[in-house]
Amino acid sequence: MSLGSEFKEFAMRGNVVDMAVGIIIGGAFGKIVSSFVNDVLMPPIGILLGGVDFTELAITLKEASGDAAAVTLNYGTFIQSVTDFVIVAFAIFMAIKAMNNLKRKEEAAPEPDPEPEKPSEEVALLTEIRDSLRNR
Repeated sequence: MSLGSEFKEFAMRGNVVDMAVGIIIGGAFGKIVSSFVNDVLMPPIGILLGGVDFTELAITLKEASGDAAAVTLNYGTFIQSVTDFVIVAFAIFMAIKAMNNLKRKEEAAPEPDPEPEKPSEEVALLTEIRDSLRNR
């Protein structure tokens, strides 16, 4: 088997394709959540904290001098990233929880009762004989 055909077989497996789709959807979902956090959630929080924009929070370790830029510790960006992570993790948790609930409901749904089994020919014949003897 050639290297190309082995790779094609590997790439076309269901798990690999599903994983690729998941990664692409996850990247797009991450952009949506980042926009939600940056554009919707953080501005009101910043106002509550006195108009502070978290991404601007930093401690200057060394002032700028000449052509050298200032050395800063950007803890606001870290706070923003942690907030993004918590929101993304919570959103994924809620999505998985909803899927698990649907799966549990699907599994808990009662199976329809199968039709009662018809008796075998011998049993039917014996029942008929019994009923005729009973009627005499």
